[in-house]
Amino acid sequence: MINNLVIDTGAERSVTGHLVSGTVFSAIFAGSINYNKYQKDEISKNELINDTSRMAIQGGIGTASAVATANYIGRGDWMSAMTAITVGAAGIYGTQKIYEKIQNNNSKKLITIEEETNE
Repeated sequence: MINNLVIDTGAERSVTGHLVSGTVFSAIFAGSINYNKYQKDEISKNELINDTSRMAIQGGIGTASAVATANYIGRGDWMSAMTAITVGAAGIYGTQKIYEKIQNNNSKKLITIEEETNE
């Protein structure tokens, strides 16, 4: 039954174009919030840059995934729509894990530098 269900989602949209616009929007949004935190000394300059870039990438992936999903739903291609959602979620999750690993490696380097300085 769901295979025959087609929802009019309007004209197909450019997934690549929305990847770019979603990344730019997310960078503006996250950058504004993080800059405010930086000015209040709540985060460091590196945290501002890392968090903003992570959220920009994730926003672009999420936006592109949403647009691809809507395009597939408009065609009645529900399996591809579910695949687009899954790929988007995996991309956002993978980006998060990469940034966590970078953060952990940077923390370990800081600890090592502090230990060497204290000796």
